[in-house]
Amino acid sequence: MSANLPIRQVAKPWGRDVLPQPFEAPPGERIGEIWFEPPQQLDELLVKYIFTTEKLSVQVHPSEQQLPGHGKEECWLVIDAQPGAELGIGFREPISAEAMRAAALDGSIEDLLVWRPVHPGDFFYIPANTVHAIGAGVSLIEVQQNSDVTYRLYDYGRPRELHLEEGMGVAKGTVYPADLHLRVPDRDDVQLVEGPWFRFDQLQGLPTEDVAMRYARKPLLVIPRMGSARIGNEEIQPGGCGLAAELGHVAFDPGGTCLIAQPCAS
Repeated sequence: MSANLPIRQVAKPWGRDVLPQPFEAPPGERIGEIWFEPPQQLDELLVKYIFTTEKLSVQVHPSEQQLPGHGKEECWLVIDAQPGAELGIGFREPISAEAMRAAALDGSIEDLLVWRPVHPGDFFYIPANTVHAIGAGVSLIEVQQNSDVTYRLYDYGRPRELHLEEGMGVAKGTVYPADLHLRVPDRDDVQLVEGPWFRFDQLQGLPTEDVAMRYARKPLLVIPRMGSARIGNEEIQPGGCGLAAELGHVAFDPGGTCLIAQPCAS
């Protein structure tokens, strides 16, 4: 079995017909997401690249408690951003359910979000129930609970299904906590996420003892950013994602940067 996970290209109306290397969009298609097929050993997690030319819908995801087996918490690491690129996360001030519903219906919900200018290295953890939208001109890596449940509250008039009732049942009209946003240097060891559903780190060179203890001797995902990684005899290049039986089975490029992820319950 190959350590390199197979990819799936997902066409989206807001995607791109020209993708950054090493990805390539099929002729005539706008690819918005590159999914790495979750391996059976780690099917709780999904890793994606996301590329946008238009805004994504204003949306929200349920928690594991609200929809067992389909909860969705996620995080984003911005890897490229065109001038003016933004992410909309949380509201400018607390908003009632009634006001949120009305704003979703008339489209003003977009203007009630906090739109944050972003640059490469911006990292955001997005808890379930957080109303959010990815803006145009953004490229990012997303690590999430492996769920496809997304409730669209507003979609700029696109002819796609909305899920107002379901979304209103889980959305929180709250301000996004500032401590869930980090600035991540290109070359540094950074603990990005430590639970409740997964752990996620950036490593520059070799892992520290603390990181090794956190990941223990359990399967994990390896996502090279700069320089390659080696799992057994197989090389994992930037743009790829590999499955390793444990951290000790991974050889890191001493001059590179790599992301590693693992479900907390694995």
